[in-house]
Amino acid sequence: MFTAKAYRATRLVTMPEWQGAGVGTRFLNEIMQYHLEGNGRKGQKFPTFFHTSHPQLAGYLRFSDKWIQTNAILFGANKSRSNASITKTGKGTISGCGYGGHFRAVQSFKYLGNEK
Repeated sequence: MFTAKAYRATRLVTMPEWQGAGVGTRFLNEIMQYHLEGNGRKGQKFPTFFHTSHPQLAGYLRFSDKWIQTNAILFGANKSRSNASITKTGKGTISGCGYGGHFRAVQSFKYLGNEK
């Protein structure tokens, strides 16, 4: 997302035996700090955006001094809007389905790092 002057992390998976031990969040913070310091792709010193629907992970990020919450959607979006957008771009048509109608809370966060 260099046009937005930011990185985007897409998924965090922690094995069940390590969940709750803080391994995933420590790893996430280290990788985000690595990119914030310009050690990532093309040496860009950009913050990272991260989305999650996991309640405990969202709670950790919300109360961490390294993260700021940027958005919260408490329900899924309308799939017909997604279908219209895909059709408009000429990428094809979707019959009876689309993206965004998951009816789950998705919360967005921005990594500020050790600079906050």
